[in-house]
Amino acid sequence: MPVKNRFAELLPDITAWRRDFHENPELLYDTHRTAGIVAEKLRAFGLDEVTEGIGRTGVVGVIRGKSNTSGKVIGLRADMDALPIIEASGAPHASKTPGKMHACGHDGHTAMLLGAAQYLAETRNFDGTVVVIFQPAEEGGAGGKAMCDDGLMERWGIQEVYGMHNMPGLPVGQFAIREGAFFAATDTFTIKVEGKGGHAAKPHDTVDTTVVAAQLVTALQTIASRNHDPVKNLVVSVTSFRTESEAFNVIPQHVELRGTVRTMDADTRALAEARIKAISDGICAAFGARATVDYLKGYPVMVNSPEQTAFAARVAEKVSGGCAPAPLVMGGEDFAYMLEERPGAYILVGNGDTAMVHHPAYDFDDNAIPAGCSWWAEIVEQRMPA
Repeated sequence: MPVKNRFAELLPDITAWRRDFHENPELLYDTHRTAGIVAEKLRAFGLDEVTEGIGRTGVVGVIRGKSNTSGKVIGLRADMDALPIIEASGAPHASKTPGKMHACGHDGHTAMLLGAAQYLAETRNFDGTVVVIFQPAEEGGAGGKAMCDDGLMERWGIQEVYGMHNMPGLPVGQFAIREGAFFAATDTFTIKVEGKGGHAAKPHDTVDTTVVAAQLVTALQTIASRNHDPVKNLVVSVTSFRTESEAFNVIPQHVELRGTVRTMDADTRALAEARIKAISDGICAAFGARATVDYLKGYPVMVNSPEQTAFAARVAEKVSGGCAPAPLVMGGEDFAYMLEERPGAYILVGNGDTAMVHHPAYDFDDNAIPAGCSWWAEIVEQRMPA
């Protein structure tokens, strides 16, 4: 079951949609232009139902098959938002909005699901119902949770849900997938260190917060190296070190550290949170300073369901001739919220030898479009055969 001929025919149109989205990136929930175009196209394709405003700016479309004796309802999800990055791809369709760019390929995901929706609305060669889901705010805004909180699964009776993401380094149009835990839980922390500020020439009259915070940065690395099982996955990264003074001769009263924690299971997640708080309190107390720790739990671990993962891999093999085992990904993905509510699977499609996602030189490879669209379509036609 190779790439469908219809998607080769539609490739110029889908590519044009993708590049238009790329030129006009929107962040988080501010995806009004993108969502408006998506809704307009879905209506033009003749979908049975198009609803806007789910999860603030999400769009949901319904396609009913030629029959519905199975009673099955499958959800297909794509994300729409961009990133606050200055683009350096040099592409003719580069971002027209300074400081914003589609550096993760959500423009490609949206365009591919639009192409699949057009095909499925034309053919309806399946027995059941398809719900196409266009989600805002994947990049840190938990748009997937917002759509679920708005009753996405219950309102449309979704029984299974499938998602896709492009992957640089994987050959164009090839696929990779992993059963079980796939993408990491993504938490953040802020540690505020309060000491006693003063003149840099008289450090003995101060409680030097810069020294305390520097000790903290080093000590926090022992959580991964000494506190948890080395065969499990854990990342603790301090990513920001801020003081309230930029003067050369001032020891600041306050220093703030920020960072992220990535884990693949609940026990490791709880351990990391507890140790960050304990180490912060202990180090600060030893120097006569005080720590205030704010630990914010973000996206949960994204877990692929066994049955749906095996099925998604078989479809990928039919489309492209193979489906590789995917590695664990320590990045986060808010499709996790949808997979917490319904069984389903998330797959990677190759973007070729390009810059990595979230890099200013990244661009989605339009040659991946036929394979991605075909996978969406085959998920429906194979799972709900007419």
